[in-house]
Amino acid sequence: MRALVSAVRGHIESEYADVWVEGEISNLRPSDAGHLYFTLKEANAQIKTVMFRSSARLLRFRPENGLQVVIRGRVTVYEDRGEMQISAEHMEPKGAGALQVAFEQLKAKLEAEGLFEAARKKLIPAMPRRIGVITSTQAAALRDILQILHRRHRTANVLILPVQVQGESCPSEVAAAIRAFNRMKNVEVIIVARGGGSLEDLAGFNNEGLARTVALSEIPVISAIGHETDFTIMDFVADLRAATPSAAAEMVIRSRQEIEESAEGLHNRVVRAMRYHLAIARQHVIEATQRGAFARMMDLINQRQQKIDELSFRIERTETSRLEACRRRWEGASAAIRHYDARRVLSGMRHELEARVASMATLARSLVLQRRGRIETLHGQIAALSPIAILDRGYALVFDSKGRLLKDPAQVSPGERIRARVAKGDIAARVDKE
Repeated sequence: MRALVSAVRGHIESEYADVWVEGEISNLRPSDAGHLYFTLKEANAQIKTVMFRSSARLLRFRPENGLQVVIRGRVTVYEDRGEMQISAEHMEPKGAGALQVAFEQLKAKLEAEGLFEAARKKLIPAMPRRIGVITSTQAAALRDILQILHRRHRTANVLILPVQVQGESCPSEVAAAIRAFNRMKNVEVIIVARGGGSLEDLAGFNNEGLARTVALSEIPVISAIGHETDFTIMDFVADLRAATPSAAAEMVIRSRQEIEESAEGLHNRVVRAMRYHLAIARQHVIEATQRGAFARMMDLINQRQQKIDELSFRIERTETSRLEACRRRWEGASAAIRHYDARRVLSGMRHELEARVASMATLARSLVLQRRGRIETLHGQIAALSPIAILDRGYALVFDSKGRLLKDPAQVSPGERIRARVAKGDIAARVDKE
């Protein structure tokens, strides 16, 4: 019997040494050794199929039950069971290519793990000073990125790690470059760039290992692979996807116009803050001048006048200090954007700020002089009503030996010493008998 089976096997293998067969995969059983065993079937026929590890490891997609495929191989007989089977050497999904199927399979797997979720993605710095670029030094994408960065922000530092952006070594080289940037921590954002190409050209960026490296990067990663219509697995995992390498350069750094608009917004905030603090200071001055009823005599008036002077000096120092702080902030903003041809705008702002400082100082001095004049007027009015002023008209105040003001002669006895205060001084006397 074995001789018969061997003879049939030899006849079949010589007759069908290279065949193409289309069908649906069913009963797929991968072995631990890496071989694939399955049944290829259609509506009214089926045949056992085996693909050994040497051929299976070259597949660019993962075979699954129900997948319609086209295989090439040779027809043979498995002698131990006397079964006819196909020994497959090549397999392609019917319709969509192997790369597209592999793309969809990996995309579904990583999406189920949550690697595409927006919550895990890092924010791109608004104004990075150091930018890392991973691409080929021969790529047109690199020239586009450098030209745009030079135009938008000439002081931005760019560190380039050259890699292969196509071929079998592409995923490992790009992943190694990302890990190197994370290890050195010498850039604030990473751009991975490549120009457009076919699905085969971009296959290196549909690699699972590379996708996981991007997801683990502590530095934000911008994917700038291909043209606007091209999508890779890296686009979904990266913190930001740019339609083209040029778009990545536009997105990674703010333009001169945006910086000038930000500076103008800062100027408006400073002006509003100055007006608010000036109004508060003016209210403090008014409240300070209205404080107290001047019920006490000359010493209390002098104390109030001194306090108002101190408040005026404090207001001047406070406003000067705040204006100085605003000036320092403004000078810092001016220094930060001095490379952007905005000197004329900043010069005008500085002149306006100095004019406002001078105006506020003049207003503060005017308020102090007004309040001082008012206080002096009140001082004169109170002095006119003072009991001491009556002495200038010839009156005298008489005190007993204990310093009490006498209002009735019965308050003293003959021989008791008394003191009379007149306008020019004091008079000591002794009470005589009546």
